[in-house]
Amino acid sequence: MRRFLLATALIAAGPAFADQRYEATLAGHAILPAFTMTLPPADAPRDALVSGKFAGPGNLRIDRPGAIMGDTGPMHGSRPTGIAFPFVGQPVQGFSGIKPVANEPGAYWVLTDNGFGNRRNSPDALLMFHKVRPDWQSGQVALLQTTFLRDPLRRIPFRIAHEGTEARYLTGADFDLESIQPLPDGSFMIGDEFGPFLIHVAADGVVQRVIETRLVGQPLMSPDNPALQVPASPAAGVPFRVRRSGGYEGMALTPDGQTLWGLLEQPLFAPNSNDAEGQFLRLIEFSVARMDWTGRSLRYRLEPGATAIGDFNFIDATRALVIERDNGEGDPGLACAQGQQSTEAQPCFPLPARHKRVYLIDLAQTDAEGFVRKIGHIDLMAIRDPQGVARLRGDLPPNAPRDRFTFPFFTIENVAMVDADHIIVGNDNNLPFSAGRHLLRADSNEMILLRVPEFLRAR
Repeated sequence: MRRFLLATALIAAGPAFADQRYEATLAGHAILPAFTMTLPPADAPRDALVSGKFAGPGNLRIDRPGAIMGDTGPMHGSRPTGIAFPFVGQPVQGFSGIKPVANEPGAYWVLTDNGFGNRRNSPDALLMFHKVRPDWQSGQVALLQTTFLRDPLRRIPFRIAHEGTEARYLTGADFDLESIQPLPDGSFMIGDEFGPFLIHVAADGVVQRVIETRLVGQPLMSPDNPALQVPASPAAGVPFRVRRSGGYEGMALTPDGQTLWGLLEQPLFAPNSNDAEGQFLRLIEFSVARMDWTGRSLRYRLEPGATAIGDFNFIDATRALVIERDNGEGDPGLACAQGQQSTEAQPCFPLPARHKRVYLIDLAQTDAEGFVRKIGHIDLMAIRDPQGVARLRGDLPPNAPRDRFTFPFFTIENVAMVDADHIIVGNDNNLPFSAGRHLLRADSNEMILLRVPEFLRAR
């Protein structure tokens, strides 16, 4: 009854409760260079010394480092990025989740993505998370600590890439890590897209348990779930509802540390259908104390033009930040003209960035259908920069306003509250396959500090 009355009140209130746009001002800009590598642990298999060996055409092995030039792929014009692979070492590369470190102001936990984009091309990419500290004065990002994930206790119920080793380091062929939350006891919960699974790991990266996803008591699987197999007949269906790369892009922990909410990246398929169940995403509640799903779920409505979310973090007991994005990259002022192909001589952005936003939502305010209320948003393609804080503006049209800063990346996958006036936002640079800041240069890992006091106080 309370939800029904609240929904009625929202409808009756009309425009006063409509999603509102708030201004964001750039207060800091720090950059971790794209080509930032780390060595694998000494007891990791020698295979991990060179990564990206299977990230080329057909996922066929290429052993010579630097043999293939990275490019953005056909959706973004196959523009060369200037960084070649395979790599000697492991890329620190794109961050796909962020959370402030408790009792260490200015330090953040960040999660490295699964490697090179999918299960087939990432068996030599080790899974890891880091502690970093962006320095807003120098513009640099210090890498303070790296923790590699491993399964020596054999808690993972399916075969992993390094099954026959003692340490059992995990790779991008095992999981696609997209969200991270430190728990009160010092361990971490990590959201995966392949299962999708929740992975509980100790502070040292050792897996404690792997938890399958259930929605209203029913298992949810993606086509990459290891329990599924290609059927013997092309006409036979495979029972999955989660889209490929549509698992836990966002996962938020309530401030009391008792409840996790997993937010799927893309809409589910309707049962036994190739169509989406709707233009919305599922929020699924998980009890940390019981280490089990509660059976409760909510819905997050995607705006027109959005294809996915990028991250999700609470700012208080019920309000949370969500990144919403399209699949574009690059400034719209350098979009390819109709019929124009991007070339090295005349590069352009075939699918420029347009819908890149951070939303403020309230899980305590839902309508009769379970949709959470969107309070307001900031536009990451129209950030104010009157003081010239930006350290890198990239390729822009000649008439681009000097006091405007954009965050024109394909995947923006990090957002968290810093204090009562500021939030931090970061991109996943998909090394070496994304080039949104420049036409012909691989994206770096950028972190920005945004001053948004009115936004954070909105209710």
